[in-house]
Amino acid sequence: MGRHLPPDYSKGDESTLGGYMGVHARPAAFEGVDGMPYSVDVLVEEVDEGAARFAGYLLFMRWRRIGEPGVEGHLESDFLARGASEGEVREALGRMPLLEVKRLLDALILARGWGLAPGSGPARPWWDAMRDEGGE
Repeated sequence: MGRHLPPDYSKGDESTLGGYMGVHARPAAFEGVDGMPYSVDVLVEEVDEGAARFAGYLLFMRWRRIGEPGVEGHLESDFLARGASEGEVREALGRMPLLEVKRLLDALILARGWGLAPGSGPARPWWDAMRDEGGE
């Protein structure tokens, strides 16, 4: 069961990925260019490449819109930050503006072939299309 926690703006700048997660105590979520809901998390791996022992990337979970709640797919970015420690990498990725995270998500969706041609608008479920056409 979900719970609502009021935002705590003392925990960061909610326009960045890490700030949003701190302020709202939950992952950031987006609607992708394909019209599907996604949440994002920061993942860090030890890569042992000299001084940059750690590398981080974003994991986007694609959630079902119909039926049982759950994940129906995921997308991963390439490594976006490297550093000497896991904390350093998490901090670097946490500074990413949410607008940049959204652009990255949409690019990954289109590269996977899940979305539409740029500029054609998001895919919509039939009930939204019917409502726009004046249907019941």
